[in-house]
Amino acid sequence: MSAHYDAGRDRVIVRLITGVEIGFAPRDAEGLQHATREDLAEIAVEALGLGIRFPRLDADLYVPALLEGVLGSKSWMAARLGAAGACAAARRPRRRGGRPRKTATNAG
Repeated sequence: MSAHYDAGRDRVIVRLITGVEIGFAPRDAEGLQHATREDLAEIAVEALGLGIRFPRLDADLYVPALLEGVLGSKSWMAARLGAAGACAAARRPRRRGGRPRKTATNAG
């Protein structure tokens, strides 16, 4: 396994031994969102290929979680997804809520 930062595409690229590549924007990963190019240029593969480490940032990412699209801790991801959901909700047109209206029935 190998990992490197592609500055031209602004992506961290993780290449598995199978040839599969995972790429993500540093701003989307916990601990990397404010990293400089120099910070991202130094990446170490650790834990027998299960982790990647950014020593200059003291940040670690778990490769199996990256395969599932998880780019941070549960609380960090929940905050990110919550913010995305709030933005999406703000873009949707407002609808009236509440109970459905009762319909009149003929008793006769």
